[in-house]
Amino acid sequence: MSGRRRIRVAVLGGGRSSEHEVSLRSAASVVAALDPERFDVVPVQIDRGGAWQIESSAQLSLEPGDTQIESSARLSLEPGAEGRSLVPTAPAGVPAPAGIGPIDVVLPILHGPFGEDGRLQGLLDMINIPYVGSGVAASALTMDKDKVKYVLRGVGIAVADHVVLRNRRFGAADAEAVERLGYPCFVKPANLGSSVGISKVTAPDGLAAAVELAFRHDRTVLVEEMITGREVELGVLGNSDPLVSPPGEIVIANDSDWYDYSAKYDEGAMSLRVPAELPESVTAELQEVARRAFEVCGCSGMARIDFFVTPEDRVVLNEINTIPGFTSTSVYAELFEAIGIGYPQLLERLIELALERHADDQTYDY
Repeated sequence: MSGRRRIRVAVLGGGRSSEHEVSLRSAASVVAALDPERFDVVPVQIDRGGAWQIESSAQLSLEPGDTQIESSARLSLEPGAEGRSLVPTAPAGVPAPAGIGPIDVVLPILHGPFGEDGRLQGLLDMINIPYVGSGVAASALTMDKDKVKYVLRGVGIAVADHVVLRNRRFGAADAEAVERLGYPCFVKPANLGSSVGISKVTAPDGLAAAVELAFRHDRTVLVEEMITGREVELGVLGNSDPLVSPPGEIVIANDSDWYDYSAKYDEGAMSLRVPAELPESVTAELQEVARRAFEVCGCSGMARIDFFVTPEDRVVLNEINTIPGFTSTSVYAELFEAIGIGYPQLLERLIELALERHADDQTYDY
């Protein structure tokens, strides 16, 4: 690492969504793994109310003359020609400590609304701070499970059939439409992840309660046909010429008959078989469809793309996650570990990709 410029990275964790705790776990893992010889890490926690603050465990590398910042300090972003500063704030009458900036790049490890859906990306674009991952349009599109299906279908990518419910309305006509999908089916919020708010419904008498639960999390709800098949996930890494990982198969070890929150996050509840034992033709199709979906949706940096492979070897795309779970044992990291890209190297590559994309963005006349 000698001779290379140190990069100051703000790692954002927490956030306002229901996936707050999952995000904190991922962010803590990222902070621990970033090479201290290469990166000055500023760990920032966003609380459920939206306030930004330095985590109490943060070990900051401050510039000469800077003042150590208390763990209770709140943070704001300072735009401007120089920009890229996180500015501590303090109550009225209390002097605020010195600033941390400039920040070279933001690594947002935020899942769900207000982090993965384009809103944070728009904020960072407005104040011209480089950040890891997809931009506004791709983040918003892939987060919306309803709208992204229309885009994917439009280029011939198979997705599950669905019925969409909006604005907390669910009537007899909607129930009839769901009947055409058949049971079992899945009810899920359109703009959330980690299986939060999702229910498997096996009969009509369970539909209303499942819809009510999903509407607690989002004003748009999907009722989706159940695809019977193996759950397979692939990682994508890159900008204009992305690398696609081999497929990994999700093997559920607990009593759940689908990949629910418990199966995803309980210790030992699932394992990943990578590479998945699939015919070469199916593996090639999965990788090609993952690459096409990533490019068609305008993604950059990273994504984990989830599929079903039916008993007839039909490939059906389930979801595109632009900020996947990011501990060292999360699926995304394991997929690249299998081809020799370790967790610290993966993080370093993502930061490099963010800086490359930002530099390219500066060449356009807006």
